[in-house]
Amino acid sequence: MIGANKNEHLVISADPDHPANLICSLCKNFYTNGWVTGTGGGISIRDKPNNLIYLAPSGVQKERMLPENIFVKHFDHQDQYVRVPQGLKPSACTPLFLSSYNLRDAGSCIHTHSQAAVMVSLLHGAEFRISNIEQIKALPKFNSEGKKIGYMDFHDELIIPIIENTPFEEDLTGALQEAIKKYPGTTAVLVRRHGIYVWGEDVWKAKVYNEAIDYLLELAVKMYGVGIPTTCGIGEEKQYLKNLQN
Repeated sequence: MIGANKNEHLVISADPDHPANLICSLCKNFYTNGWVTGTGGGISIRDKPNNLIYLAPSGVQKERMLPENIFVKHFDHQDQYVRVPQGLKPSACTPLFLSSYNLRDAGSCIHTHSQAAVMVSLLHGAEFRISNIEQIKALPKFNSEGKKIGYMDFHDELIIPIIENTPFEEDLTGALQEAIKKYPGTTAVLVRRHGIYVWGEDVWKAKVYNEAIDYLLELAVKMYGVGIPTTCGIGEEKQYLKNLQN
């Protein structure tokens, strides 16, 4: 590892879209949304032109994060940090972020502790499914090899795998990688009683996908509350609402 007194130019920039600045601003956004509290959750951005990976640290409150807190790895040599902030540890999410880069060629990966994600993980077994909801159209559609071929349609069924939590976050890596391989059509993995990992082609796509998925998860919890299945057909909700009224 290279110490904090080296490669400061990698995280200091006046450009608000620089990865180090974006991680800080997005973490504040996620905190405001209630998706990350305390020091939980995290985000990583892959700088493809410069072959670098930017990572939020462990143990720093998300709304107080600064560019100088950011870790930087070399993409081709993923065991090598090229910039390490003094006194901080890299996020335990790091191997999971790297999994989305290595297996899906992602440009960014977001991890939140959204309450909606946790609730949905408690209400389902191995998968979460939802269909016939407009917000699904914000999410990408993939072929059997995991390559993006467009966006989902209103009638498409979104399927997100759910893996079991572990005492240590890095121990989730194997299960997450298995889920990514088993579900080439997903851009997210739920972790039971924990939260969710969402990735995208770049940081802005990852942000949109995360927002759309969290909307759908929150909506699903409300649907469960009134007895409407998340995959019911159009118009079928009326029979469930009628049963509720009776």
